[in-house]
Amino acid sequence: MKEAASIPIGLPARSASPVSDYIALTKPRLNFLVVASSAAGYYLGSSWPIDAAAMATAVAGTALVAGGAAVLNQVYERDTDALMRRTRMRPLPDGRVSPRDGRLYGTVLAAGGLTLLAARTNLLAAGLALATLAVYLAIYTPLKRRSPVATLVGAVPGALPPLIGWAASHGTLAPGGLALFAIVFLWQIPHFMAIAWLYRDDYGKAGFPMLPVVDPTGRRAAVQAVLYSTLLLPVSLAPAFTGVSGRVYLGAAAVLGAGLLWLALRFFDTRSDARARALFFASITYLPVLWILMMVDRIW
Repeated sequence: MKEAASIPIGLPARSASPVSDYIALTKPRLNFLVVASSAAGYYLGSSWPIDAAAMATAVAGTALVAGGAAVLNQVYERDTDALMRRTRMRPLPDGRVSPRDGRLYGTVLAAGGLTLLAARTNLLAAGLALATLAVYLAIYTPLKRRSPVATLVGAVPGALPPLIGWAASHGTLAPGGLALFAIVFLWQIPHFMAIAWLYRDDYGKAGFPMLPVVDPTGRRAAVQAVLYSTLLLPVSLAPAFTGVSGRVYLGAAAVLGAGLLWLALRFFDTRSDARARALFFASITYLPVLWILMMVDRIW
């Protein structure tokens, strides 16, 4: 197997200032998708005209909860992060932020987000955000060290942001909101299987039993990528049948889903870094494009 150093997805670097360290703790690049998903959920669940200020408040609350969860997760995993090449220079394992300060910072962010959602949106949205925080920190994070099943568990809080946005604007879950949740839940598995394969050496060094670690051939990870990409294809069409979007979205989603499935099948055929990387980059393109298509199709 190739060393993790050969994977050009980005290696950590020491931050230039304490402010940038605290920003880095919230994982802004990762949480960009959280913000986008929450905004898409709010937009798609709302009635015209859309209240831009209310939408910004809901997205901000969701982003604060997600940022707080990311910080508290890193406090818990600081020892294993120190063992992995891609995470060893994060502020906590590198000692630039103390566990006490990180814990306080994460708690304040999460509590602020929950308070904002409860006060300015509705209790359903706040409750979903609280569930996201609880499942991510109390179940997924400790389970990640024990079983590959953690990936499926972690996909639940990962899929809740669009449902939080939907609930904030729509006031109920409704079939349309549940369809958004299902899309993100299924999308995460091929996305993360590609990451797990690319960073299999790092995960092995830290003792995380990801599928490519417990099965070094990568066959089980590739099967999961194909299975969930296959399920994602018909589920991604559901917004067109629940009134969330229309025919333009329907056709484009079918093409996108078929493309993602094709890349998963290629990874299954040949478990290589190149094919896992292609699946990874396609997956991070797929979801934002899907949101844009839904939102544009609603205007038309």
